[in-house]
Amino acid sequence: MVPIVKTSAKCQIVIPSKIRRALGIEPGSKVLIEKSDDRHAILSAVPDDPIESLRGAIQRGESMTQELLKQRREDNLREEDKTA
Repeated sequence: MVPIVKTSAKCQIVIPSKIRRALGIEPGSKVLIEKSDDRHAILSAVPDDPIESLRGAIQRGESMTQELLKQRREDNLREEDKTA
């Protein structure tokens, strides 16, 4: 069953406990509310440290630093071969 909540006199709502637990929302947590279309909004939990929570999210394979170092070694080897 989908919970339906009622707004208070100040247009506040209470997020049902089952949803709060699933999203990790606790007292003092921040949430992001975005307007989706004319009749919908999206509520998302915001991590305490958004930057830390994204660490490694994009990384696939070698890190950018490792890839650059690898390319630099290959370039150096090619230069050494040309001068030898």
